Amino acid sequence: DVQLQASGGGLVQAGGSLRISCAASGFTFDDYVIGWFRQAPGKEREGVSCISNKDSSTYYEDSVRGRFTISSDNAKKTVYLQMNGLKPEDTAVYYCAADTFTCSAIEELYDHWGQGTQVTVSS
Repeated sequence: DVQLQASGGGLVQAGGSLRISCAASGFTFDDYVIGWFRQAPGKEREGVSCISNKDSSTYYEDSVRGRFTISSDNAKKTVYLQMNGLKPEDTAVYYCAADTFTCSAIEELYDHWGQGTQVTVSS
């Protein structure tokens, strides 16, 4: 079974950094795109970043570009999202998801989802 396990969330002050991880199992990691999405209270879920393990292409949502960096460790089957310069508006539950198409922020394209990890940024 495809499994995605997100971890590493926590409480951090504005301007701080956090790295969240998405550990994958049950599928051929190299064939998949891994995306990070987030959902803040009262808001719709939005795509934050993604990386293709097929061609190493990446995507960043405008508000995080330059602050967040996505990377993939194929040996560990884990994707990381390094988040620097965190802002209170980055507070959300962060989810990782997997699909076999191109890197995209369209959540409907992702077939498999992890359980989410809470990131809270205090002002």
